[in-house]
Amino acid sequence: MMATIESAPVIADSEKGPATEVKRHLEDPDTGLSEEERAKIDRRLLWKLDLRLIPWLSLLYLASFLDRTNIGNAKLVGLTKELNISPNQYNATLTIFFVSYSIFEPVTNILLKRLRPSIFIPIIMICWGICMTLMGIVKNYAGLMAVRWFLGLSEAGLFPGVGYLLSCWYKRSEFGVRMAIFFSAAALAGSFGGLLAAAIANMDGVGGKSGWSWIFILEGLATVVIGVASFWCVHDFPDQAKFLSEKDRARVIRRLALDQQSSAEHEDFKMSYFWASVKDWKTWTGAIIYMGADGSLYAFSLFIPTIIKELLNANFDIQGYSSIRAQLLSVPPYAAAAILTISIGFIADRTRQRGLCNIGTSLLGIVGFSMLLGCESAGGRYAGTFLGAMGIYPAIANTISWASNNIEGVYKRGVSLGFIIGWGNLNGIVSSNIYRDKDAPRFYPGHGTVLGYLVVFLFGGSILQYFLLRRENGKRRRGERDRRIEGLSQTEIEALGDQRPDFVYTL
Repeated sequence: MMATIESAPVIADSEKGPATEVKRHLEDPDTGLSEEERAKIDRRLLWKLDLRLIPWLSLLYLASFLDRTNIGNAKLVGLTKELNISPNQYNATLTIFFVSYSIFEPVTNILLKRLRPSIFIPIIMICWGICMTLMGIVKNYAGLMAVRWFLGLSEAGLFPGVGYLLSCWYKRSEFGVRMAIFFSAAALAGSFGGLLAAAIANMDGVGGKSGWSWIFILEGLATVVIGVASFWCVHDFPDQAKFLSEKDRARVIRRLALDQQSSAEHEDFKMSYFWASVKDWKTWTGAIIYMGADGSLYAFSLFIPTIIKELLNANFDIQGYSSIRAQLLSVPPYAAAAILTISIGFIADRTRQRGLCNIGTSLLGIVGFSMLLGCESAGGRYAGTFLGAMGIYPAIANTISWASNNIEGVYKRGVSLGFIIGWGNLNGIVSSNIYRDKDAPRFYPGHGTVLGYLVVFLFGGSILQYFLLRRENGKRRRGERDRRIEGLSQTEIEALGDQRPDFVYTL
């Protein structure tokens, strides 16, 4: 018989504030066990969650990022020439993806909660896999534009959805490294995408289709297969998860509640949650920070094969230098980015200093794009691509973790993440149009724009949010927010979420 805990200590966060006592009605399936026995059960439970959730969700994001950016690889093997697409039209095909992608992201987490992850995620995967396959048979610019629009629409729910889903499973001190592992799939997609594109391009002429066409067809069909398998491999929220026993479900919900989270529990949607998100300043500072990271990310991932190819052409004075070699040389920067992304996730979880981690990685990106702008040698600029990738990719996962840690409530967190990620991806419209063929091989406007994004939005926004959160924590420690709970019942106090005076923000 499960005991009921009336009162439980809340774990203090990064400001090391005093632990507070919050009355909660939580089932404790481990009543009577020693702390050592509890810790052993907790480690086993966490390992079970990691094995069931992280590998498959990471595979889904690898497929997603591969499918949205492989057009950059296809361009190198004849896409624009065969479809007779001008440079401006090519940039428009990149832009239209981000329009539909960004418009629909803010509402996708509401759909995810309503339909359940095990239904919603497989459906959108199958849809975008079909879109990707159709990209391989388009005959003109209009067809490519139409398919890219629907690709953005169908992909819109994955990244914010998985970020939100994982935040409902893990404590705040555990979420960052999991999110980093998940997002490192984007860096692996860039690395793997170059190798895969180089291999598939050799199918040029098979079945009467060009190599670029086969890139889209094969990768699209693979996504459809993964989407179908996801009906069995994607799991729902903790209170609905079928792979957990009743006791394990209770343990997951209890450990999250003790970490000042209620997002694992059932909650009916109300418009007040939407407006709470809109009125929360953290939603908008998070959007500014994510804008700096995401705008830079798409500029880098969409154009890095072209940048490296033009760098080689200019350095060796050989026009038409091997596209295959350019694809392969794009692999190492992505690999370095993946390693640092996971490392930063681990460090930020241990130190609870997500803001400082963002600031530090943004400086790497600033140095990297400064090298791309200022270095004369090909080697120096190629080194800049390493630092650029290492400054951008870790900040994406860390920013989402930072936002998730500091926004409490099932729907409020989902809506806020939708706004933050949607606004960030809207800047893909800018990223799609800053690298122009006429600016090759130095691409000063493109590199300069990315540098501006890194300095103003990622670096500057992270500093701003860090000090605002620090100031707010100080006010809560001094009791300046205690008036918020005067005259409220315990249920009403808990409904305040991160606005509770005892909720300590992660810096």
